[in-house]
Amino acid sequence: MKKIGIKGLLLVALFLGVWFGFSQINWMKAFRVEQVGSKVSKELGDLYWKYFKGQDEEVCDSTVVQHVDSLLNRICTANGIDTATIKLHILSDSAINAFSLPDGHLVIYTGLLNVTRSDAQLCGVLCHEIAHLEKGHAMKKLIKEIGLASLLSNATGGNGDFMIKSIRTLTSTAYDRNLERKADAQAVQYMTKAGIDPDGLAQLLEQLDQLQASGIQIPTWISTHPDNAERIGAIRTLAKKRT
Repeated sequence: MKKIGIKGLLLVALFLGVWFGFSQINWMKAFRVEQVGSKVSKELGDLYWKYFKGQDEEVCDSTVVQHVDSLLNRICTANGIDTATIKLHILSDSAINAFSLPDGHLVIYTGLLNVTRSDAQLCGVLCHEIAHLEKGHAMKKLIKEIGLASLLSNATGGNGDFMIKSIRTLTSTAYDRNLERKADAQAVQYMTKAGIDPDGLAQLLEQLDQLQASGIQIPTWISTHPDNAERIGAIRTLAKKRT
């Protein structure tokens, strides 16, 4: 019985050791997912942007474009981000939304521009999406929800079902809460370094929350979060620590 007990303990120890060892491996790096993802991200980004450009008219009003672009440049310059890596697109669409696509595409709908009450609120959106871009969240989300094999095999855009599914994944479903928290925290840092009040992001989230309560459709990066008050509180706590 004692031998059996010792063997049992050894097996448990071996299992825990193997489990711990595997848990320390960066599987994304081990399977070179990030490297592969970088190779297909441009193709996917071009593919998705071509789709969205075909759905809505791109805003060419120099007053609107230059204003948003100036805020983007201010944020990027203050944070050492190469503006050439970000492709800003403003689409004429009443939807209150903004989202990032692979290969640095940042899309903003005029519906969101129309509800922002200050540059600080708009900068909150820009910083949140820039954070997703800088951290490669779009590709990570696609890999997690659709699969690397599917992305690789459909990167040329020949599969209509793939296009619909992947576009819905990027624009109609939220990132998981961990990625959203990271994007919020990074946005606070970006805004602070750029000399922009980070409370603008918290104010925007509060405002969108109120609009949703009134029955207006709101983007999923806020509407799927029942703990929105906690999220706003976290942003304000981080902002105080950085001031």
